[in-house]
Amino acid sequence: MIFVDSSVWIDYFKGRITRETDLLDRLLGTEPLAVGDLILAEVLQGFASERDFNEARRVMTSLDVVEVGGRAVAIQAARNYRTLRERGVTIRKTIDTLIATRCIESGYDLLHCDRDFEPFVTHLGLTTV
Repeated sequence: MIFVDSSVWIDYFKGRITRETDLLDRLLGTEPLAVGDLILAEVLQGFASERDFNEARRVMTSLDVVEVGGRAVAIQAARNYRTLRERGVTIRKTIDTLIATRCIESGYDLLHCDRDFEPFVTHLGLTTV
């Protein structure tokens, strides 16, 4: 399963052409994709028009919508954050720690274009697309 981060969705819905948005476009409808509940909220709240909001909602909710947090993931995310901090890496956003931890714990590959996930790849075994 490929978990798609908001960094890719935002570029995708803005029509930006990147390696990640091209890949997302190819994967939609052909590969199992997941979107996190927090990512769904983060992306949808950025739409000004009702029409664009509804189209994005339709596309995103056609995928598996995954709960990002929960007790076990929250505790492990805190552990992961502490591990990275001990290695001299400070993650800027808690949501990125939760997303990376959900992917690690669930065995999801992460499609992203956000450098904040790289320490999770290097030190904690996060797999990316």
